[in-house]
Amino acid sequence: MSVKIESNIVRNLNQNDISSYLREINKFPLLSHEEEYSLADDWINNKSHSAAHKLVNAHLRLVVKISMKFRGYGLPLSELISEGNIGLIQSLNRFDPKRGFRLSTYAMWWIRASIQEFILHSWSLVKIGTTAAQKKLFFNLRSLKGKLKALEDGDLPPELVTEIADRLDVSENDVIDMNRRMTGHDQSLNNPYSADNEDEWINSLVDDKESHESKFIYKQELFRRKEMLESALKDLDDRERYIITHRRLVDDPLTLDQLSKSFGISRERVRQVEAKAFEKLKKFVKNVDYRSKNFNQ
Repeated sequence: MSVKIESNIVRNLNQNDISSYLREINKFPLLSHEEEYSLADDWINNKSHSAAHKLVNAHLRLVVKISMKFRGYGLPLSELISEGNIGLIQSLNRFDPKRGFRLSTYAMWWIRASIQEFILHSWSLVKIGTTAAQKKLFFNLRSLKGKLKALEDGDLPPELVTEIADRLDVSENDVIDMNRRMTGHDQSLNNPYSADNEDEWINSLVDDKESHESKFIYKQELFRRKEMLESALKDLDDRERYIITHRRLVDDPLTLDQLSKSFGISRERVRQVEAKAFEKLKKFVKNVDYRSKNFNQ
């Protein structure tokens, strides 16, 4: 069964017409707690597509606001929103209104997870993060820039480059290069609707501040993923488990050279073992159907 977002809305997003897209999704009313509960119950028990569409459409603004927080990774905002919409749709498959949470609280985690996975996949395609230094920079540069109040786009001042390099134990050239790659420009959402309406786009978006409930759900899902990963790793032999763990699952991954010396095998053989182990993990995840594919945009 599939849930789809209306074609004219998707068309505007595919054309990267963010203004038109946001204008369209703002036409959908937000739902009261009672309305949301009733629609969710209808979807869960009767598989009502009409109910599912109303639930999804009412939360498209939330996806946009969350997507905006990931603009610094240099990917088109329209693509981030598309991936966030997939996460929103997937969240419907696990949402249970009887637990007392609103859909926005529950879906927030799925939206973020979907966007983050898309970013990691996209950056891996251009071979960002192939070394320990690059991975460390990729996951820490933005937050560290925020702490140092270096919030503007463009090249960093030399003194900040030096400080970041020292804090992360990487070269200054790596900092400069990664900062340039991660600095992207998207259409601003702070443009007014029209000359007659000076309200900013940003003011029309729903609040996505984390509540105690969303933090609780996040911890639940994080624990679920940890359990799943631990179970998947048990299917590997000792060498596969060690290599995949120290290549992909630690903050400071080992190089192919380091692992080849540890096991007395070639770098290419290490790469093959890593690839085989990764395929086993993916197969395990697919078999347990952790992330449901019953919903397609």
